[in-house]
Amino acid sequence: MENVRLQGNHLLWMTLFQSKQIVKPRPLTAASIPGMLGMFQNEWDGLMLSNFALEQQLHTARQELSHALYQHDAACRVIARLKKERDEARSLLAQSERQIMPAESTAVTSNAALSNGKRAPEDEDLGPAGKKLHTGITPAIIAELTDCNAALSQQRKKRQVPPALAPIDALERYTQLASHPLHKTSKPGIVSLDIHYSKDVIATGGVDTNAVLFDRPSGQIVTTLSGHSKKVTSVKFVTEGDLFLTGSADKTVRVWQGSEDGNYDCKHTLKDHTAEVQAVTVHATNKYFVTASLDNTWCFYDLSSGICLTQVSDAGTDGRPEGYTSAAFHPDGLILGTGTSEALVKIWDVKSQANVAKFDGHVGAVTAISFSENGYYLATAAHDGVKLWDLRKLKNFRSFESSDSETPTNSVDFDHSGSYLAVASADIRVYQVASVKADWNCIKTFPDLSGTGKATCVKFGPDAKYIAVGSMDRNLRVFGLPGNDAPSES
Repeated sequence: MENVRLQGNHLLWMTLFQSKQIVKPRPLTAASIPGMLGMFQNEWDGLMLSNFALEQQLHTARQELSHALYQHDAACRVIARLKKERDEARSLLAQSERQIMPAESTAVTSNAALSNGKRAPEDEDLGPAGKKLHTGITPAIIAELTDCNAALSQQRKKRQVPPALAPIDALERYTQLASHPLHKTSKPGIVSLDIHYSKDVIATGGVDTNAVLFDRPSGQIVTTLSGHSKKVTSVKFVTEGDLFLTGSADKTVRVWQGSEDGNYDCKHTLKDHTAEVQAVTVHATNKYFVTASLDNTWCFYDLSSGICLTQVSDAGTDGRPEGYTSAAFHPDGLILGTGTSEALVKIWDVKSQANVAKFDGHVGAVTAISFSENGYYLATAAHDGVKLWDLRKLKNFRSFESSDSETPTNSVDFDHSGSYLAVASADIRVYQVASVKADWNCIKTFPDLSGTGKATCVKFGPDAKYIAVGSMDRNLRVFGLPGNDAPSES
C-alpha cells in the first residue's frame, strides 16, 4: 500500500511539472468571509474615488468652456460695435468730402475725366479729397436739353387724348388676365417694373437679384439678366438704342445693350454711389439718365459712354443727410423730382443742379414719384398715401390715404396720356385725372391677389389697355379686359 501511495504522488508531481502551471495561493484576506468583505470594500472605495476625480475634471472642463464662450460672445459684441463706429466714421467722411468737392470740381477741366472718349484711369479721376472728379453738364448739353424742352412743350400744346385710349367703362371691367412666375421662389418679391410701349415688353426687378424681360403678347420670358449681388430696386427701358438700365441695392447701376437675338450684355457697370441705388430715370432725349441713392446724392450720366457728368448732394434739413428713395424726370426734361427718406420732395433745375422747391407733408420715406403728361401735376407716394401737387402754384391740392394704415404706398403712376393715375399699396386703385378743383374719382380697385398684402409696383400698358402689377411674391400680374389680346395664365 505504501508503494502504491508513493507511485500516485510521483505521477501527480510529474503531471504538474509537465503542464508547467503554477497555482498561486489565495491571500489570507480571501480565505475568510470577513477578509473578502474587507477586500470588496477597498475596491468599492477606490472606484468611488476614481469616479469623484472624473466628476471634478468634468466640472472644471465645463467651467473653462463656459468662460471661453463668454469671452467669444464679448469679443463679438466688441467687434460689432467697432464695425458700427467704423461705418459711421466712413459715412461722415464721405459726407464731408461731398461738401468739399463742389468747390474743388469747378477748377477741373474736361480732360481730367475723359481720355479718348473713355473713362480716365482711377488715379487721374481722383481729387485731393480722394473723390472722383466730374466734368459737369457742359453748355452744349444744356443747349441740347433746352432744345428738347422747347420741342416737347410745343408738341404738348397740340397733343390730344389718343383715340385708342381705354375708356373709363372698360377700366371698370378690368380683371386679372394672367399671373406669370418670373422670379425665384427662394427669394420672392418684385420691387420694380417698367414697360417698353412700342415692343410691349415688361421688365421686372426682383429681390432675387435678377431683372427679367417678359414679352406680354406671347407670354414668354425674353431674357433674365443676372449680375447684381443684391435686389434690383429700379429698372428702366431706353426707348431708343435697345438699351436697358438697372439699379440695385449693391450700390451699382448697370447699362445693358440688347442684340438682335434678344440677349442683353452688360455694357457699363457704374459705381459712383456709396449706398443703395433707389431710382433710375431716363431723360426725354434718350441720351442721358439720372440715378438717385441713399448716399444723399443723385448722378447725371451720359448714356453712351456711361460717364458721370455730375454728382449732386444736398445737406438736408438741419444739416442731416437725407438719402434719396425715388426720382423722376419731368416730361419736358429740365426738371427733376426726388423723394427723400425724411419725407421730403425736392424739385431740381437740371441745368443749374439747384434745388428750386421743396414739398413737405408726407409721413415716412417718399417711395415713388410720377409727373403727369401735361406737366402740371406731380404725384408722390409715401407711408401715409398719395399727395398731388400743382407745379404751377407749388402746393398740395389733394391727398389719397392708404387703404391700410400699416402698409405704405409703394408705387404711383400716371398713364402716358395723363388721363389715369394708378396707386399700389395694400390694394391697387385707379383714379380718373381731373383738374385741381374737380374730384379725382376712384374708377376701380383691385385686391392684392399675391397673398402678401403688399403691392410694390404698378404700371399702365400702352393706351391703358392693361395694368401690370408686381407684389412681394414672384408673380407678375396683368389686369385688363377678358379676351383683349391677353395670353393665358402661365
